Amino acid sequence: MTHYITRRSFLKLSAAAAGTLAIGQLLPPMVAQAATDAGLLNAHGDGYIPSMCEMCVWRCGLIAKVKDGRVVKLDGNPDHPHSKGHLCVRGQSGVMNTYDPDRVLDPLIRVGQRGEGKFRIASWDEALDLTANKMLAIKDTYGPEAMVFSSTHNLSQPQFENILYAFGSPNYGTQRSLCFNAMIVANLMTYGMEEPERIYDDQLEYVILTGRNLMEAISTSETSALSDGIARGMKVVYLDPRFTKTAAKATEWLPIKPGTDLAFHLALLNVIVTEDLYNHSFVNDYTVGFEHLAQEIETYTPEWAAPITEISAETIRRIAREFAAAAPHALAHNGWRTSNFINSFHTQRAITILNTLVGNWNVALRASGGESSSALGAPPQPPYPRSSAQRLDGVPSRYPVVPLKLGVFQELRESILSGEPYQAHGWFISRQNPVMSLPDRARTLAAFEKMDFIATVDIIMNDTAWFSDVVLPEASYLERYDPLSPVGDRVFLRQPVIEPQGNAKSALWIYKQLGERLGLGDYFQYEDEEDYIRQQLAPLGVTLEEVRSKGYAELPPADDPGFEWNTPSGKIEIYSETLANVNFPAVPTWQAPPEPPQGQFYLLTGKVAQSTQFGTQNNQLLHKYSDEPRLWINNNIAAERNLADGDWVEVTSEVGQVHIHLQVTPAIRPDCVYLPPGYGHLSKGLTTAFGIGASDSVLHVTYSDPISGSQALSQTFVTVRKA
Repeated sequence: MTHYITRRSFLKLSAAAAGTLAIGQLLPPMVAQAATDAGLLNAHGDGYIPSMCEMCVWRCGLIAKVKDGRVVKLDGNPDHPHSKGHLCVRGQSGVMNTYDPDRVLDPLIRVGQRGEGKFRIASWDEALDLTANKMLAIKDTYGPEAMVFSSTHNLSQPQFENILYAFGSPNYGTQRSLCFNAMIVANLMTYGMEEPERIYDDQLEYVILTGRNLMEAISTSETSALSDGIARGMKVVYLDPRFTKTAAKATEWLPIKPGTDLAFHLALLNVIVTEDLYNHSFVNDYTVGFEHLAQEIETYTPEWAAPITEISAETIRRIAREFAAAAPHALAHNGWRTSNFINSFHTQRAITILNTLVGNWNVALRASGGESSSALGAPPQPPYPRSSAQRLDGVPSRYPVVPLKLGVFQELRESILSGEPYQAHGWFISRQNPVMSLPDRARTLAAFEKMDFIATVDIIMNDTAWFSDVVLPEASYLERYDPLSPVGDRVFLRQPVIEPQGNAKSALWIYKQLGERLGLGDYFQYEDEEDYIRQQLAPLGVTLEEVRSKGYAELPPADDPGFEWNTPSGKIEIYSETLANVNFPAVPTWQAPPEPPQGQFYLLTGKVAQSTQFGTQNNQLLHKYSDEPRLWINNNIAAERNLADGDWVEVTSEVGQVHIHLQVTPAIRPDCVYLPPGYGHLSKGLTTAFGIGASDSVLHVTYSDPISGSQALSQTFVTVRKA
């Protein structure tokens, strides 16, 4: 018998699931026995189980409170350096992430048109066989490169990449070009590392935040460190066209003109160099290329930057002097979601060099331990086959300094549409939602129509799953194991605190089963999830049972890297020969951003405290306490245009149009509007989020920074009128 999943079916399932939760989610024997053996639960099934959150990529440590065999509360783990005993509002709402009545709990196969919402329930064998057969048919007909793979950063990503690379496709789409390619590539060109650790110095005196809204961001440990610093008197200078919660806590808010952060930081460099405020010994001992920088920034005076940034020359000069005076306990934070304009790469380079000039390395900046550890073991596997096919995203042919694992996601989508240099035919997606995340949603949906086959791994019917051919239901982070997570001098365990509901499975299980069907079993040499973790733990000499009880294991002491940088010169590269060799400016240089035509506005996007990008809007707990998503507009502009708070307005860019209610406020520049991200879902399988707000991806125009490949998210201009 065929079972169709429609909006009405989802509503019925929601009601049934709500009834089930009211009765109580019993802890099945397998998880209960393991937790009891580890001393975490008593005979009644009550107790506390350590694990890790996944309401964002920061992955704080948590402790799940279990009562009568059901998860009733999540708290921060004091032993984890990200949480330190606390969880943010998103982390505390993670119970509803697991118990969401819209969870997909069985494999689904599409039976209607794409986007129609008609699916039938299938067995895992049928769904995996269909997925493998479709992928192999595409490989046999068009070559492995005709399959596109995409995933957002997560702990099981190494096994996702095993499928990608072992299958033989070079086409890998990650979220990084939509978020922080500019920052990562700038750090690689300067320091030789992706991202140094920041805001850990308890003596930090001065911080410059460039659009880094830490008070609403997902890096909660940095948010705590910032709050502690403010409490002890640390000065915070915050640049943002919008008055955010971070602006409210900052010492000084500078409503800078969008796209001109580069001019501001070039002027800071000018003052520090020309007034001889830099750390001579650090620059002489640990850097190359200072003389090239000094020559480039001669004309970038505060007086030059003032009319560009709309920040006075006096303010810029004062901040430069204050910053240098506070060194080395001073930090110019290079942000995280840094993909704003096509000049953002130069902005990020200017920020890294500003830190270099004041010599704050190993004081306000130090080498990050990363998210992998050479001390851990891994299942054996053979080398990957070589792929001779050109990548669809233009890396490295058009983007020679962008690392392959970052890629340029929006350009991959563009090549799918153009069919050049070849046509893609299949798309395998895990823990990612390109329909919502990529700019110009209409083009993403058009790219989907070119696909012979789309498979999605997720826990809910998000917009991408809604347009897929097969949906493979993943267990939630409270229901599964994931590979271990090194943080500092410990490695932390995500373990199930309840058994997976329905037929949901862990990513480790899904990838292994699919890999074997694809003939790639040698790349998945683990019996099950526990065996995978045991192989990781083997070199540490500890057992999984020991780690379960406290949630972590100690790592052996790491070598102190000292002042060593993984650059061609072995030093911090103020002047980058790598950039020069591919005909890019070797030191930061001014590049004027485009400005909106008369009567139009910069479209800003950014984080809100209650949501994680576009992934948590269906969470009923967060939805209950979230404000209605509205378009921010400056109060003076609203008065000029006879617009009132709450008006229903039409917002139009060159690629799309949305309708939304207006929020009139003085907390934004007159030349900008701001649209909260993550709303405007198309999937009727999201009964909480569907029909709420508008999607900024409908409006965003596709622009890529030619150096880092970053999508210029704020370089879209819109008109606003009463609907």
